[in-house]
Amino acid sequence: MKEAEQQSNTEEDEKMQHLRLKANEFLLREEWEQSIQTYSHFISLCQTRISNPQIRPDPKLQKSLCLAFSNRAEARSKTRDFDRALQDCDEALQIENTHFKTLMCKGKILLGLDRYGMALNCFKIADLGHPSNADSETLNGYLEKCKKLEFLSRSGGFDFSNWISNGFKGKFPELAEYIGAVEIKKSEISGRGLVATKNIDAGSLLLVTKAIATERGILPESKMENVGENAQMVMWKNFVDKVVESTSNCKRTHCLLSKLSAGENEEALEVPDISTFRPELEQDYSFSNEKIEMGVMLSILDVNSLVEETFSSKFSGKNDDHHGVGIWVLASFINHSCNPNVKRFHIGDHVVVHASRDIKEGEEITMGYFDVFFPLKNRKEMAKNWGFDCHCKRCKFEDVISVKQEMGEIEMGYERGVDVGSMVYKLEESMRRWMVRGRMKGYLRASFWKVYSELFVSEKLMMKWGRKVPTMEIVVESVVEAVGGDERVLRVVVEGMKRNGGGGGGGGGGGGVVEMEKAMKLGRGVYGKVMKKQAMRNLLSLTKLGMI
Repeated sequence: MKEAEQQSNTEEDEKMQHLRLKANEFLLREEWEQSIQTYSHFISLCQTRISNPQIRPDPKLQKSLCLAFSNRAEARSKTRDFDRALQDCDEALQIENTHFKTLMCKGKILLGLDRYGMALNCFKIADLGHPSNADSETLNGYLEKCKKLEFLSRSGGFDFSNWISNGFKGKFPELAEYIGAVEIKKSEISGRGLVATKNIDAGSLLLVTKAIATERGILPESKMENVGENAQMVMWKNFVDKVVESTSNCKRTHCLLSKLSAGENEEALEVPDISTFRPELEQDYSFSNEKIEMGVMLSILDVNSLVEETFSSKFSGKNDDHHGVGIWVLASFINHSCNPNVKRFHIGDHVVVHASRDIKEGEEITMGYFDVFFPLKNRKEMAKNWGFDCHCKRCKFEDVISVKQEMGEIEMGYERGVDVGSMVYKLEESMRRWMVRGRMKGYLRASFWKVYSELFVSEKLMMKWGRKVPTMEIVVESVVEAVGGDERVLRVVVEGMKRNGGGGGGGGGGGGVVEMEKAMKLGRGVYGKVMKKQAMRNLLSLTKLGMI
């Protein structure tokens, strides 16, 4: 009887050894699913053997089990099954709480999930437990990276100077999840929105956040309309598949996505606390096991996805054929307005949102879902394509003004492309007669910015109309105050500096320095406070050369 039992144990040992070697082989060959299945079989046999009271405890078996959990965690992380990968890490660390490989694996997973403090703690324990490990250089790299990202996440002190000075070439700057002075509240515009919790200066960062998923591609140029549409449909399908995978593999992602609107019954939706979106905070996501129905998922993505195109990705370095779509959860709470106060741009999988003009405490954060530098009629059509009607202050004001006969004539001239000088003069005279004041002037000037810009960059037209219309400085100031900074406005300002010999360089004189300071202030509203002064000057130089 005893011999039969020993024979059985020997056969079981051989089977476990075979499974362990096979699982390791799959892991080395990066065959993740097969590796997970084989490790799972091995772990099950190990646990059965260890829990058997008739078998003497074997420290080697415990070590094998610890390593199996660690390796399965690595394989699961490669399939982006982060929740279960972290569970495996915890199982391994219960067996050996300073297991180096597991601590490194857990740290890397947490770092990828933007939980910098937790990741740093894992790497610190690994460093203390194994100070002379051969992988100490790699470990030190992770320690420094976590410290840097944790600091950026707390402070928002991002600096893209080197990347910008290199013409946006090379590796993207390192980015961390950052939430500035904002909270989520019921919106006067629609549903829920982000609101400033203090006064915010133009250029200040409000959000840096990573996408749940993105899909990018070069859409083919073709005269056949269905070719481009088919390419877009393929991109959309790939994007949806990525979102489904992300929500299936991570309870936190599932929870955050489920908090977004599907476009119906907005008033009944809960207003989540801003802390929900901070990756560092430990929260219970066990309630989010219920699967999001595909119909609801598609509605959420349709309502909340952001399109990444060249207009909103000036820093991406992509060409004009580049198109992309992504879902950035917290940024999805930002409502549209035709007098927006923030701008966004994309770096890799992150979206960076900053104030494009000064924002007052309690003011709702808004951005343009489409190009707001167009007359009311065009903006109404674009809003309709998005599936809503805009009722912002600017649209309400221009609705009232649009019934005036002169406004109809100006709009007709805009569409026909008549002499821009006479159009600007007529609009300015009309505003004077209608007693339009303050920001309202900026609204109308932004609507017809195209003609103002054509006038200001033409020496010939300025010779003719310059004394009859407001100066470029007055117009720019009113436009920026009304709708925030914009690349096209900055380009006209820099073109004016170039024409006048300004720019703050040697021999530019005091006037040139003043002009450069004004341009840099405008540049901060356009690009944000994410660079040193010299990098901003380099950026303005690229603008002068027409390179951006």
